[in-house]
Amino acid sequence: MTIHPLASPLSAPARPELTGGRRVGVLLSHGFTGQPASMKPWGEALAERGYAVEVPRLPGHGTTWEELNTLTWADWYAELTSAFDRLVADNDAVVVGGLSMGGALALRLAADRPADVAGLVLVNPAVATKRLDVKLLPVLKHVVKSFPGLANDIKKEGGQEHGYDRTPLKAIHTLFRAWPSLVADLPRVTAPILYFRSTEDHVVDEASEPIITGKVSSTDVTIVRLENSYHVATVDNDADRIFDESAAFVARITAGS
Repeated sequence: MTIHPLASPLSAPARPELTGGRRVGVLLSHGFTGQPASMKPWGEALAERGYAVEVPRLPGHGTTWEELNTLTWADWYAELTSAFDRLVADNDAVVVGGLSMGGALALRLAADRPADVAGLVLVNPAVATKRLDVKLLPVLKHVVKSFPGLANDIKKEGGQEHGYDRTPLKAIHTLFRAWPSLVADLPRVTAPILYFRSTEDHVVDEASEPIITGKVSSTDVTIVRLENSYHVATVDNDADRIFDESAAFVARITAGS
């Protein structure tokens, strides 16, 4: 399977001389049908500040939507967990961030491994939707292989996340099936949270935010409204704000590690 040239993972070692002698890791996950290209600028900005950074390529992404349609939430979570374990082994503290589905995966990690996740940075995370056609997926996925793509919801002129132009239905159904158990386990999330939410998002609707903020047990939650970006805010007009504020957040919450 040919991998898109921009889909290679990003891995950068910690530079504790830039972080007060601490070794701090940050794991960043792209979203469904996206690829590392949507997260690499963010990862590179954090690496320049001395943080160890991992931006994995989730299975089936950066290749073809047809391949993605043979894979599941469990495959994506396994890949993210593997990268997380590497960071935990090599660093004093690890923060996890994610865009869209990547945010849901980050929350899953924080629920499963509360002692190991020092903090969460969520960008337009998805754990629910108001779309009614989702209820038809159990039948539709056997009749129709894909819907039009979700990629490139970007306000910035010329913005590009290099995602698929089709949405594979079998694969996305496994994402939706993972949501109920994740939502049920959100009270197990105790890590500090920095939550970026675009005020105009054509992919993830308003259903997720009140569920996440209302159910997590985290007592340190900061919500930042992004007024000049759509869904893929990590490569949109507010990207630098995400980079700067997340770096400050990571520094603050890992200062005692």
